[in-house]
Amino acid sequence: MMKNVNYFKAGFAVLLAVYGIILAGDVTEPRFLDRVDLVVHEAGHLLFTWFGEFIMVTGGTVLQLAVPAGIAVYFYLRRELFSSSVAIFWVGQSLFNVSVYIKDAQAMALPLVSVGGGDDTIHDWNYLLLKLNLLRWDQAIGNAVHVLGVLVLISSVVLGFYFSFDREETTA
Repeated sequence: MMKNVNYFKAGFAVLLAVYGIILAGDVTEPRFLDRVDLVVHEAGHLLFTWFGEFIMVTGGTVLQLAVPAGIAVYFYLRRELFSSSVAIFWVGQSLFNVSVYIKDAQAMALPLVSVGGGDDTIHDWNYLLLKLNLLRWDQAIGNAVHVLGVLVLISSVVLGFYFSFDREETTA
């Protein structure tokens, strides 16, 4: 049974909804958390270096999505459900970044980060899609990841609103 609304949480959910619309409108424009995503992404490459080139290249995107998902799980396990929904929003935002990177796989126009300072940078998604013989599908795959990001953002906002309401425990 619903009891009271937490107006701070509900207001924050509204802000996330507005920000989500802005994010979904133009995913190529740099936004809040993009640099955090980049640092986590590059750390993923370093973390997965020991498992071969394919896994190392994949590791950037894996860690970029796993960190906010792990934070969401952490909050969920602590029963901090509103905080978990906010971390899920971060997963959706990160999926937008991944979609842009995937859609650049053929063109390779995005500036890349060189961790070691050398000229041996690899465009992750060009490499991965080429290895999987899916390079010609970069736009379709990127669009699908974008749609997934939209669905994740919508879910996080809906959950945020839902968890803005305090609930009474009912005993039978």
